[in-house]
Amino acid sequence: VISSKMCLCVLSVLGATHVEIEHHLEMGRKLLAAGQLAEALSHYHSAVEGDSKNYLTYYKRAAVFLAMGKSKSALPDLTRAIQLKPDFLAARLQRGNILLKQGNTQEAREDFEAVLQRSPDHEEAHDQLMKANELEELQEEAHAAYHQGDYSTTITVLERVIEVCISPWDPASRELRADCYIRMGDPQKAIQDLTPTTRLRNDNRAAFLKLSLLHYSLGEHHESLNHIRECLKLDQDDKECFSHYKQVKKLSKQLDSAEELIQQDRYQEAIDKYESVMKTESNVPFYTNLAKERICYCLVKIKLAQEAIDVCTEAHQRDPRNTNVLRDRAEAYILNQDYEKAVEDYQEAREFDSDNNDIREGLERAQKLLKISRKRDYYKILGVGRNANKQEIIRAYRKLAQQWHPDNFQSESEKKEAEKKFIDIASAKEVLTNPEMRQKFDAGEDPLDPENQQGGGGGQQGWPFHFNPFESGGSFHFKFQYN
Repeated sequence: VISSKMCLCVLSVLGATHVEIEHHLEMGRKLLAAGQLAEALSHYHSAVEGDSKNYLTYYKRAAVFLAMGKSKSALPDLTRAIQLKPDFLAARLQRGNILLKQGNTQEAREDFEAVLQRSPDHEEAHDQLMKANELEELQEEAHAAYHQGDYSTTITVLERVIEVCISPWDPASRELRADCYIRMGDPQKAIQDLTPTTRLRNDNRAAFLKLSLLHYSLGEHHESLNHIRECLKLDQDDKECFSHYKQVKKLSKQLDSAEELIQQDRYQEAIDKYESVMKTESNVPFYTNLAKERICYCLVKIKLAQEAIDVCTEAHQRDPRNTNVLRDRAEAYILNQDYEKAVEDYQEAREFDSDNNDIREGLERAQKLLKISRKRDYYKILGVGRNANKQEIIRAYRKLAQQWHPDNFQSESEKKEAEKKFIDIASAKEVLTNPEMRQKFDAGEDPLDPENQQGGGGGQQGWPFHFNPFESGGSFHFKFQYN
């Protein structure tokens, strides 16, 4: 037995619920008209929860989903509206349009035919039914071309399917076109087609895996890692995705670590890390090419000229248009005092990248060094490398100064030759032990060349101490301090 008090309570609740539903519907309508879609959707959710038998409420919520670009979410609401009111032609037409755009020709045709059965003169339903028939023919034509190995024709046909807006939301057409692009060697376009399929198809782990593999093959390891993680979010036990995840994660960590070491000037450790990269991934050429390029760079930085030239040359053979490799090999040639080859590499790099300031400046410097080397090369005079420290320079100077001291020679011609050598040796020592003068020389300028002195060139060329002890004529003997 229900008391009258309880009955009043129930009626009160029912009345309040009805008022709330009407309020939610009205707010939803206003917010939708104002373009506030998320807020409108929230009110329609509440309205559907309050009255699950109202076909119009489902239809209006579907309209919000469509306005938000969420066609997959709109479909169940349209289907529910049709179940509640089978003769609701607007819902059938809308559902047919979505199904057509998704490439589902059979179910789309059923909806359009249902509309035409009740309203034979319905112009939009008739047009859309024609499009469904056209889409089915195009799909058959694309698959026939694909199975014949005619990927170019397949792509052309699928462009009509996807780009002409008959079926832009069809994941199968995009996946088929992506496969054609892969087979034709265009992974970037394949990525463009596969990316939307991750949203167009539920639980599309296969697309995430394929995207990850494509990015990986292009050397885009961070993007690869992001996509494979999305696959594992859908199913953490997916064996293929987990296997690839471990590989990408390991390689990506090594690559990031190697670059961090370079940023910290820890070049030998970076070389070791890039050696590990080549062991981790030996089948994808990009990573071996990158490792060789960066090892080449590091060897130049630690001034191992010949080793750098060898690695840079291998990197250049693998990737002939890589301007970074050409630039670094040019620097290695400069370290090795082979200025002609340095100029050649910088010139070749400039052909590939004429706007690069580093290449332009490097070429100018290499050309200056080549010009100087044809006059006097202070490193060659002392027989030391460009990376020699001050102690090594002084040691070489002392040895040569003793060897070529003019007092060691008897004949006039020998003395003159020795004087010239001795002046060059002393000049080399002065320039290379003076940090400022050495920096100028390394930049391609001879600090003792009168042409480079302010005010022209009236002084004696070459003698560093501003007088020439051999000028006094006759046999001049003196002691020289080998400091």
